[in-house]
Amino acid sequence: MIKNMTIPIRQIRAVYDDKTIRVYQAYNDAIADSALEHGTFKSPPFKMERMTWIKPSFLWMMYRSGWGQKDAGQNRILAIDITRGGFEWALENSLLSHDAQKYKDRDEWLKIKKATPIRIQWDPERDLYLQPLEHRSIQIGLSNEAVPLYVNEWIQQITEVTDLATEIHALVEKGEQAAAEQRLPVEEPYEVVDNIFKHLNT
Repeated sequence: MIKNMTIPIRQIRAVYDDKTIRVYQAYNDAIADSALEHGTFKSPPFKMERMTWIKPSFLWMMYRSGWGQKDAGQNRILAIDITRGGFEWALENSLLSHDAQKYKDRDEWLKIKKATPIRIQWDPERDLYLQPLEHRSIQIGLSNEAVPLYVNEWIQQITEVTDLATEIHALVEKGEQAAAEQRLPVEEPYEVVDNIFKHLNT
């Protein structure tokens, strides 16, 4: 749940404190069980060589995973608390997916994309019914050196929130919108320094 009534088109919103910020991922049983046991992701079953996407928005994660019911590969929802320093490093070292439009030379774009460890997408935020809203939610794709940084340094705690997703979804299905909204994580606007703000809004 977001407290702000007027929300900018692009704004990071998350559960956070002075040290960590919470992001969400959905995985299969093997990866989720391993992550909960070790407090981070271990390879195997987690694949370090693949891009992994983290999302601060709980409802966007519900949209992506179908409330954890979309398929067996996304049936476990994890809340991952990572360092704010790591999160902001990711933002600072990112490439916006829509930047491809700025490059006439496709090879130049691919070269830059390959050399940049973080990909940013701004996708429509979702409501309780998983319908798109006018404002956007940030998705952060980690690759190359960012993945071991995430796994070995940034992650501070992993909590399973599959039951919470199931509970909220059941309330939505019953038409109990107010009760469902009360169970949503409270995501506050997350402020970043000017240079990161400008980069994310180009």
